[in-house]
Amino acid sequence: MSDAPASKPERPNPFEAVPIEVTVSVGRARPLIRDLLTMGENAVLTLDKRVEDPVDLYVGDQLVARGLLEEMEGDNAGQLAVRLTEISDFQNGLG
Repeated sequence: MSDAPASKPERPNPFEAVPIEVTVSVGRARPLIRDLLTMGENAVLTLDKRVEDPVDLYVGDQLVARGLLEEMEGDNAGQLAVRLTEISDFQNGLG
């Protein structure tokens, strides 16, 4: 017989099945109100980032990761996705 305590089977964490909403920020714009008021359909609002720049991922107002925008291929062709390049460790921030 062994004196080692019997290990209990690990119970799944119920929070792992709770969905959360992740917001992807691709850029910001700072137009004047008068310019916004005159915009119509097909107007273009220029952002402060380029297509190849990293995007920020937020849960609530907490920055949790950064990544690059990609376009899916195959069955999901045309669908946007984010390839994560940096993930916050929540102790020391990003990077």
